[in-house]
Amino acid sequence: MAQNLSPDTRRKVEQGRALDKADVVEWQRTLNRVGWATPSWPASAGGPGWSAVQRYIFMDELYAACAPEPLSFNVSMIGPVLIAYGSDEQKARFLEATANLDIWWAQGFSEPGAGSDLAALSATAARDGDHYVVNGQKLWQGMAHRADWMFTLVRTDPKAAKKQGGISFLLIDLKSPGVTIRPIITIDGRHEVNEVFLDDVRVPVGDRVGEENQGWTYAKYLLSNERTGIARIGMTRRILARVADALASVEAGLTEAAQARHAAEATAIEAELRALEITQLRVLAAQQAGQVDPRSSILKIKGVELRQAASELLLRVVGPAGYAFVYEGQGEAPSEAASNYFTLRAASIYGGASEVQKNIIASSVLGL
Repeated sequence: MAQNLSPDTRRKVEQGRALDKADVVEWQRTLNRVGWATPSWPASAGGPGWSAVQRYIFMDELYAACAPEPLSFNVSMIGPVLIAYGSDEQKARFLEATANLDIWWAQGFSEPGAGSDLAALSATAARDGDHYVVNGQKLWQGMAHRADWMFTLVRTDPKAAKKQGGISFLLIDLKSPGVTIRPIITIDGRHEVNEVFLDDVRVPVGDRVGEENQGWTYAKYLLSNERTGIARIGMTRRILARVADALASVEAGLTEAAQARHAAEATAIEAELRALEITQLRVLAAQQAGQVDPRSSILKIKGVELRQAASELLLRVVGPAGYAFVYEGQGEAPSEAASNYFTLRAASIYGGASEVQKNIIASSVLGL
């Protein structure tokens, strides 16, 4: 990492700045050349075959080096699903290109009326010979404007007895006729999410993953993989390091009492972070390959809470300077501290809202 990460990319990550597509692609291909781009993939699928604990150590080193994560849509989401449930043709067609970021994937799950209650989705796919005709709208699609393909959930049997039934998992080429992508600029001034409209989009049946009407099973598997890594302990450590730098800066203009108060808050967050790290390592050490572990919801909730607390503390420590706007390519954007704070407001929603995660813990972990 020290030898291969470009100083410009390192600086952007350290300061919480948005990365260009070229930054992400270059770094992932650098990792792929040494077999590290897909840390969760088995050796049989082109990955390093690491254990869950080894993967955690690797990701922790990435954060410490201020290096970008491998693109989660490719590596942590669609990749494991294709490995577990994809056809031989799909694996041969997509896995290598997915690892090397020759294909950039977007996630097409949420809809205007289906977010936390994902099973309420209404996008439809009607069978027409050897194709599906897809109609609907997907919302909050991360980086869809950069993506080549989208993995998505659609309703193939509207008469299914349970709303979780009748859902299929499709792969859609975003260059297909009938696909429209519209940007959403978020409060942090960035263009990361989009709405995607699907109007009579024809998708070959061969681009369905697994069996028809079994997409909910594959989605649960994907989301469990996503949540296991979503604690992002190293990312919170990086924010706390910025807090320490700010506390030591004369420019912050803090009184001795304020410095002591903020330092105590940082220490409290660090203590909870260490407890969360121990919990994550326990969960990872006991994890069975290919099985959904509901305890990953604990990691998701607490990891997000600590990142949000650290980002709020950073904003308070830097004071009024944290609210200044700077020029960032597309126009004015909040400064580093404010950008981190605003960006992380959504963390308690994406990857499964915290309220939903608490229900999962209550029913599947505590047995209530």
